[in-house]
Amino acid sequence: MIVTVRGMAYEHPLAYVLGLEGLALLRSFRGEHDHAFVAERLAEIRRLLAESPDGVEVAHVDPVEGYDLWAPTYDAPNPAFDFDEPFVREVACRLSPGVALDAACGTGRVAAVLAECGHRVVGVDSSPGMLEQARKRLPDGEFHVGSLTALPSGPVDLVTCSLALTHVPDLGPVFAEFARVLRPGGRVVIADVHPEQVARGHVPAVRRADGAPGRVRSHCHRTGDYLRAAFAAGLEPVRCEEPVAPAREIPAAEPGPWETWPWSLAGLAPAAAQAAGADVPSMILWEFRN
Repeated sequence: MIVTVRGMAYEHPLAYVLGLEGLALLRSFRGEHDHAFVAERLAEIRRLLAESPDGVEVAHVDPVEGYDLWAPTYDAPNPAFDFDEPFVREVACRLSPGVALDAACGTGRVAAVLAECGHRVVGVDSSPGMLEQARKRLPDGEFHVGSLTALPSGPVDLVTCSLALTHVPDLGPVFAEFARVLRPGGRVVIADVHPEQVARGHVPAVRRADGAPGRVRSHCHRTGDYLRAAFAAGLEPVRCEEPVAPAREIPAAEPGPWETWPWSLAGLAPAAAQAAGADVPSMILWEFRN
């Protein structure tokens, strides 16, 4: 199933927070919380409805524009990096050194891991700004401007693609291209934001050149979408992991600046946010074999 979003979105804090309340109440309905919790949620909803914070009109921007804008600060601390880098490292270091293609290589963060494991790295990205950062990080790497459906000719021993496929509307052509450049027996490693998180609006935020808010255009690919695309391309799933971020206390807080939404909005209803997000995976990690 491919779930897309419109070119513009009206992001209202209450739309997000009431969604969290609804998810918390659904989990209460199936027995995860008691009567007092439900009563607290309903009272909190009444209080929230009496407030009227302003919403923001947000453009959903092309990934090339979005990542060019994000490139200078992309490598700032990001919890997703704690999941994808160890997964990539485990597979890459398990394989004999060969040629590794990092598709949608971004700033070369994953490419550097591949190089540390002894592979000759080829990186491809559609964002010139991200590639500029990659070449600085890994001067000995081979980096090209390109797309996920037109990769450099193989064959390669390993294909990696991290935090990129949510920006692709259809996984089928991308998986077919991965299979095309991969040697028989080669591996594909994919790390993505989990579809549950994408569905909850956890999508990169950027400020456009004129200062207007934008989010990088994203698509919600369910677990079955990855499998159907892989099977159609002749790729065999070896492993799938859906790690959950450690639980953390959510303090009460004001909405904060738009750039911190939707994450900061949890502070408007901390108990609901905690309940809605309990045990929900942060990432989906795949290893496939050609």
